[in-house]
Amino acid sequence: MRILVTGASGLLGNRLVELAVQKGHDVISGYKHNVPLHGKPTAFDLTESTEVRRVFLEVQPDVVVNTAAMTDVDKCELDAGAAFAANSKAVSNIVSAAKETESFVVQVSTDYVFDGERGGYSEQDETHPINKYGESKLEGEKTIMKGLDKEKWSIARSSVVYGWGRASRPNAATFVYEKLSRGESIPIARDMFSSPTLNTSLSAMLIEIAERKLPGIIHAAGATRLNRFDFAVGLAKTFELDVTLIKAVRAKDLQWKARRPTDSSLNVEKAQELLRSAPLNIESAYEALHREHIHTA
Repeated sequence: MRILVTGASGLLGNRLVELAVQKGHDVISGYKHNVPLHGKPTAFDLTESTEVRRVFLEVQPDVVVNTAAMTDVDKCELDAGAAFAANSKAVSNIVSAAKETESFVVQVSTDYVFDGERGGYSEQDETHPINKYGESKLEGEKTIMKGLDKEKWSIARSSVVYGWGRASRPNAATFVYEKLSRGESIPIARDMFSSPTLNTSLSAMLIEIAERKLPGIIHAAGATRLNRFDFAVGLAKTFELDVTLIKAVRAKDLQWKARRPTDSSLNVEKAQELLRSAPLNIESAYEALHREHIHTA
């Protein structure tokens, strides 16, 4: 199958392409600045409709997996225009081009489309983002749903994606690992809950969704609801690092520009029932992360 992956040099895109190539798929790796490590690199700007259309017509993808996004929550808050260009306008361009090539589109979205008032959100729950990142990603979701026939799209929502593979920008796991490895103390919120998701696990789920062209919204996240502090402690124990360096704080004590949902954890029962590459519980995810580190060290 020919798969076009956007954002192919990112934390998720890089792993996704690597695994898809291993499975024998013909993968075109779309990027803007950083050349991807795997697949067939193709540079283009998703916010430029003519460039997107040109690439789609050249590639004729069976499936498009859009992992490209502006995900820095505070930067999105400070530059809403850039956030909506990357997370909504780009999706609109993908939709227009996908119609011409009759491609199935898998749109990667986020738990931040919810307000975090109660957690455990299912695919049927009402969305209500509380920051510009969430608003822009929700706009992208709506663009997909309005622009394509319902059998031609899937929206895969995830939560706090972490893993190896992108040294240029830390994530929830590599931040903790690097800081503790250097013996540095870190403040971590104890009152913020999510469904932390290993990039390898999410990649496997996305590839299966693409292969089977499963339509609709699917919560493709980790299977364990966890607060940020406990996630960091579990990670430290897995890598035998000093847990006493992790200091529990309240979210309001951290100097963030944007509001964060208190509990944006996702209900993954649908994915557990539907996918062979089912969401991982946190213990299995820690083990996989550790194995990957040993393998690449």
